[in-house]
Formats: sequence, C-alpha cells, structure tokens
Amino acid sequence: MIALVAFDLDGTLAESKQPMDPVMAGLLRDLLAVVRVAIISGGGWGQFEHQMLEELPGDADRTRLYLMPTSGTQLYRFEGDWRKVYAEDFTQGERVHILRALHDAVDEAGFSDPRLWGDRIEDRGSQITFSGLGQKAPPEAKSIWDPDGRKRARLQALLAPMLPGFAVRIGGSTSVDITRQGIDKAYGILKLLDLVGIAAADALFVGDALYPGGNDAPVQRAGIASIAVRGVGDTRRVIETILGSSAERGSVR
Repeated sequence: MIALVAFDLDGTLAESKQPMDPVMAGLLRDLLAVVRVAIISGGGWGQFEHQMLEELPGDADRTRLYLMPTSGTQLYRFEGDWRKVYAEDFTQGERVHILRALHDAVDEAGFSDPRLWGDRIEDRGSQITFSGLGQKAPPEAKSIWDPDGRKRARLQALLAPMLPGFAVRIGGSTSVDITRQGIDKAYGILKLLDLVGIAAADALFVGDALYPGGNDAPVQRAGIASIAVRGVGDTRRVIETILGSSAERGSVR
C-alpha cells in the first residue's frame, strides 16, 4: 500500500516556474489527507514558496508534506513553521570550480541567445543551475528553445568531463542541474524515507523527466516505483486515481 507519494514540481504539479492551478492545489490537499507527500524539484526554496505553498489551501495538512528543493539536496518539514532539516551545500572551492566550467561549456556550446529573462546561472547553495533563457523566462519561450533536448544534452556532454565528482543532469525545459555526485533526487527521497520510517516499496514517484539523463531518472533506478507524466493534466489523473483507490479501501496512511 502506498504510504508516500513524491512529485516533481515543474512540468508535473505546475507549469514551468508558474503557480499551481486551483484544481491541482485542491487535489494536493485531498491527497495529504490520505498519504504523506513529498515534492522534489531542481528549484530553490523561493520557487517552492511561489509555486505551491502560496497556492496550497489553508486546511491542507502541512505536517504530512515534505519539501525538497535543489533536486533533494535540501529537506524542509513543517513544525509550526517550515524548518530546514539538512542541506548538502557546496564548499567555496567547489562553487568556483563549477561556475568556471559552466561558463566555459556554455561558451563552447555557443549558447548566445539575445532573449534573456533574468540570470542564466543560479547558485542555489547545494545546486548550480543553468537556464537557457534565464530564470524568469515565460513558458511559451521556454517550450520552443530546446523541444528535443539536444541543446541541454550537448551542454551536459561538455560539462561531464570537466566536472568529475559531480553530477550533471538535464532538469526542466531549458535547464541543466549540477550537484555533487550521488546527491540527486534518489538520494533525497531515500534519505527522506529513512527519516520517516517508510520502506521504498511503499513509495511512489511521479515526474516528467524520467528519461535517460533526466533529473528524475535516478529515482526509478533506485528501485522506487515511478510514473512518467507529460504534464500537469497527466498528474491530475494520477492523483485522482490514488484518491479513488483510497476511497474504495477507506484507509488513511
């Protein structure tokens, strides 16, 4: 029986960098009454606040919700307020090395798009992220920048040999995420399961980047049952199915 459902955020619970819609927010509240929920994303804490916490209904049980920014390199839980449980932050030396390699790889890849919305490179403490059109690019521009993933795959291929000991993964529709090797979404979810005493066999993951090289893929490789979605509509149907199955059993975990 499922005891915890973990979700990616961008492209899964919400459109890229956009707030959750009211329907999804209501479904998430209903799901929290049935199982524990984790949300894990390449975005930083501010993105979590903007995209989902500000939209989550006031009567949602936040004590059953676990938030995991920067691909699970951080964990927050609610104890009257949101408290950071851990953070796998880079050292200053690691940060300088990664940023230098990223600038070199971007130059070599020839990514010189004049249309930029905000910073292209963001240091999130425990993760450094490249966004092809900037952190604040509108969804319509992001959807056409790299629809087949070739640009991000090229940057990933250039960066990997420059950064031994680090993981370089394709993130959202325009992004590439860099963390320490072995510190990824699988690491984060397995660490969370250990903290809350739930077996991996009783967890389910839902995400839109389960393809090879995607930043959701490590979760599936770690043996956690996973469902690939193509967008928010698919995720709604997954949650509705879980809620329907729970109602038939009449059980709460």
